[in-house]
Amino acid sequence: MSDSSRDTAAGAGWGEAEPGAYRELMPGRAEKISWLDPRMLWAARNGVLASWFGDPTGRTRDRWVAQRAAAGAPADKVIRRSDPDRFSFMVIGDTGEGDDSQYAVVPGFLKVSQGTAFTVLASDVIYPVGSADDYGSKFFRPYRDYRAPVYAIPGNHDWYEDLGGFMRVFCDDAPPLPAEPAPRPLTGAWLRSLLWHRPRPHDGRHLDEARKSRSAADQQAVQPGPYWAIDAGPVRIIGIDTGLLGTLDAAQGAWLREVSRGPRPKILVTGSPLYVDGEHHPCPIEGGGTVDDIVRAPEHRYVAAIGGDIHNYQRYPVPLADGRTLQYVVSGGGGAFMHATHTIPRVSIAGVRERDFRCYPLRGDSLAFYSRLYGRRLRLRRLFALSEAEAQAVVAERLGFPATRTPGPEVRVTRRIRLIAGLLGTGGRPERRRRLRLPVRKIYTQLFSPSSATYSPPFFKSFLRLDVTPESIRLRCHAATGHRAQELNPPVEDEVVIPLVRPGATAAL
Repeated sequence: MSDSSRDTAAGAGWGEAEPGAYRELMPGRAEKISWLDPRMLWAARNGVLASWFGDPTGRTRDRWVAQRAAAGAPADKVIRRSDPDRFSFMVIGDTGEGDDSQYAVVPGFLKVSQGTAFTVLASDVIYPVGSADDYGSKFFRPYRDYRAPVYAIPGNHDWYEDLGGFMRVFCDDAPPLPAEPAPRPLTGAWLRSLLWHRPRPHDGRHLDEARKSRSAADQQAVQPGPYWAIDAGPVRIIGIDTGLLGTLDAAQGAWLREVSRGPRPKILVTGSPLYVDGEHHPCPIEGGGTVDDIVRAPEHRYVAAIGGDIHNYQRYPVPLADGRTLQYVVSGGGGAFMHATHTIPRVSIAGVRERDFRCYPLRGDSLAFYSRLYGRRLRLRRLFALSEAEAQAVVAERLGFPATRTPGPEVRVTRRIRLIAGLLGTGGRPERRRRLRLPVRKIYTQLFSPSSATYSPPFFKSFLRLDVTPESIRLRCHAATGHRAQELNPPVEDEVVIPLVRPGATAAL
């Protein structure tokens, strides 16, 4: 097995290395998305409009679900597969940028996914706005050689055109919804409807041609809607749709409670992670309660909750009062720009301490990446750019823990290194978090971080493989850097074995 970023700097992708072959898979002209482009921000305005004037996605989702039910989709929205008790599947989140950072993941993904039964895409299948004609280069082409079905849950970007493209691709070519009556004039809904972004005329005219890339019988999958459950082997995998604003509507909440019943071990897949960046986001349900209430209930037998949306990997093993440990995972590193991990403060939440927490990229690598990015942007490379060793050393100092990676020659942490680390928002102890910072954490995530996409390695992308038996699930996070060595042998950045059977008990379905 090749070195990971936890072993060596080369394993993280730093230094000179043979470039990967991923560019051979890319189309001749790949779109480069810039979230600093006003035209792009205007096209993606529906999330802001929903937060200002009311979120219509619950009603729209109900209409999609009713249409699928009328077409014969199962009422309980459960996909019942015939997988054996021992099988494997993949999870990959936030894939659809269609540029180098997405295609750099593909060779390693194809290698690790050999022999898997299916893949789940966890959020944001297509950027920027989920258009049907973007599926050719951002879904069908990159995964054309994956010889198994792909299921998906939508992210907020897939909702920016009312989920039409997503439903056509994953839900048996669902036809467009009929137009609704216009809202009453001079109301919030009326103003929202005037400004609402809608699909371009004739969007999807290239979809039939794009489908030919994944037309084999063993690649086909049909979903009952944007949220679903899959019974596979000894487990049930439940995918929920958190829409534009990261919440659940009442109807979906009632379904989630119902489908969560029973002794079969369960895994939640959601577009909005429940633990992320050292914080708890339980995901409210319209009418009361939260998704995490359902996940934590002992009678529901959840063993993991995996969320996309944030573009890196994080894992929080949360101990519960009944003796279980629930694995809360962020898996959004499948192809979009990288969200920083160095801004995550020293972890202490819900019984999870820093020594229990895992992330990829490592905080030091994240800081080195962003310091070089700011150095280029501000034309101050000599001031801002930190080596990976300098970044690792200052992160270890601020967290009060030894460096994760075996250190090379000792690095003296200078005032300049501390200044850059502070300006770029490096997490640490609470008393160190009130200094002047450049926009990296909250503001940067919303506005500047999306323009941090780079077109040369290292990319710090990731994906998951889960190997299921009646007794346990082995979850592994694999890295993709864009270098040839990691394409041929994708390193394991994190691994955990999740028991499905308590001591003294027997497996039950």
